[in-house]
Amino acid sequence: MGLACLAISGTAAFSAEAEDDAPAKPAVPNIYLDLRTTYATIPAGTLGLGFGNTSLSAAFEALAVRRGTTLPNGLPAAKSIAVDLPLTVDVNDRVSLYGGVSGSTADIGGGWSTFDVTSWNIGVQADLHQQNGGNIPTITLQSTLTQSVPNEQGMTNSFNNILEFDYALDEDETRGWLAGMQYTYTTIASPFASIRPNTILYAGGYYQWPSNWKFTGRLGIQSFGGAQIAGRMLAESFTQPILRLDLDRMDDNDNRLFGITAQIAWMPKPSYQVTLRTPLYAVRN
Repeated sequence: MGLACLAISGTAAFSAEAEDDAPAKPAVPNIYLDLRTTYATIPAGTLGLGFGNTSLSAAFEALAVRRGTTLPNGLPAAKSIAVDLPLTVDVNDRVSLYGGVSGSTADIGGGWSTFDVTSWNIGVQADLHQQNGGNIPTITLQSTLTQSVPNEQGMTNSFNNILEFDYALDEDETRGWLAGMQYTYTTIASPFASIRPNTILYAGGYYQWPSNWKFTGRLGIQSFGGAQIAGRMLAESFTQPILRLDLDRMDDNDNRLFGITAQIAWMPKPSYQVTLRTPLYAVRN
């Protein structure tokens, strides 16, 4: 109801301004549920790692800790479906705030588990610098705190930070180069378990067609320090390649209307992931 009131008041304000000779400006920011649905396969002996996988990783980290002492042969191969529902507010063209819950279900060999809420998250994404036709690339920082639920033994807290540099090759910023780093630090509410940090260094590029379809590719190296419980290795450390490909449908104001992401991460065996991104707008400027 609150979102509906904001949408109505924003529409009214926009209509009033349109009556003036000056160009109308949005009275309220973009407000939407950034709905993301992910299917992933995870090899035996590892966790749900990769680009921006804080909710998926949190679910598997908590599951691994709770069941680690009952798995004599280590973590089995798994399949998972996760749904993220962060309510997102684009405060302006530089800053976005978001927060919400995530749910998941997994199959570790005995059939699919019940779909449950497995984590909540809050975060911010901000452009520390915008290129705007200059020679210094846009610098973006995204920070997310994710906590698994329920709040009990084995609960995890993940701090995920992404620093990305975007160098546009044209004034409209429809093509350019990317480079960045993702660093994830995880703590566990257990004196017998630990998960070491996960780091990704990557480079890539993007191209947006006049039809507003946008393709982005990122290729990098992922380095994970491993996970232990009660002196036993739950997940081995590794340093392996990772590839992510994004295809997004944008509108004329660069609001995302639809997106699909494909990811392959070697851990060292390949892990496959597909994500559908379907934002549900309450207000779209």
